[in-house]
Amino acid sequence: MANVPDNLHYSKDHEWVRVDGDTAVIGITDHAQEQLGDVVYVELPKAGDEFAANDSFGSVESVKAVSEIFTPVSGKVAEVNQSLSDEPEKVNKDPYGEGWMIKTKMSKPGEVDSLLTAAEYEDFTKAEE
Repeated sequence: MANVPDNLHYSKDHEWVRVDGDTAVIGITDHAQEQLGDVVYVELPKAGDEFAANDSFGSVESVKAVSEIFTPVSGKVAEVNQSLSDEPEKVNKDPYGEGWMIKTKMSKPGEVDSLLTAAEYEDFTKAEE
């Protein structure tokens, strides 16, 4: 069973959001990295790029497939996890910690309220299996 921390918000595209003031830290879920297999490359945007909710902001390449990553909330990228370019395996090892992808300054913080709770996300992933 995948790890689903209670303190995060989740999208149906298998991204997570940790809210820190008006900043959203975004990455892919443990479930997503399990489905992908070994991550070999992560393509991320540049700081300053702006995205609307549900826009694709990059991709994750694994030994199995290339998958787009979508931002669950609107905003401007404040920081990118540069360490993933040299160590993409962090996404597999620690998807909620060192494997985070971008930090976004949210333009519409209320969008977080429409995301799934941990319990709702667990139900969603069970229904997919």
